[in-house]
Amino acid sequence: MKTQSAKREDIDRKWFVIDAEGQVLGRLASNIANVLRGKHKPIFTPHVDTGDFVVVINAEKVKLTGRKETGKLYHHHTGWVGGLVTQTAAEIREKAPEDLVKKAVKGMVPSGPLGRQVLTKLKVYAGGEHPHSAQKPESLAF
Repeated sequence: MKTQSAKREDIDRKWFVIDAEGQVLGRLASNIANVLRGKHKPIFTPHVDTGDFVVVINAEKVKLTGRKETGKLYHHHTGWVGGLVTQTAAEIREKAPEDLVKKAVKGMVPSGPLGRQVLTKLKVYAGGEHPHSAQKPESLAF
């Protein structure tokens, strides 16, 4: 028996749309990461991007459990001395609600070139509208 490795011409990419309204952020992000990587397909190969495109709508209505709205902190550094910037999840939701979902999914895909390639297939929108209707995305529920 031989191990099969997916090739670029064997990969069939689909588009999925996910409604994030009322869904718990971490559980939603882990399911999205699995679809982006292609783990839901029998052709999955760890070192090849076999995943599908995912469009997330209503990102502003995603649910955070417990006290994470005020207690969960996101940090980034500006590069300047003393430039550590800390924001709560509530502040990020107020300014750019798409970033909550993007940051959660980014933490669940591999770091490196493959993870960056996988993240380009994630499209997140705060409202219920998206410009990808020409791709005829299928609805996906978890």
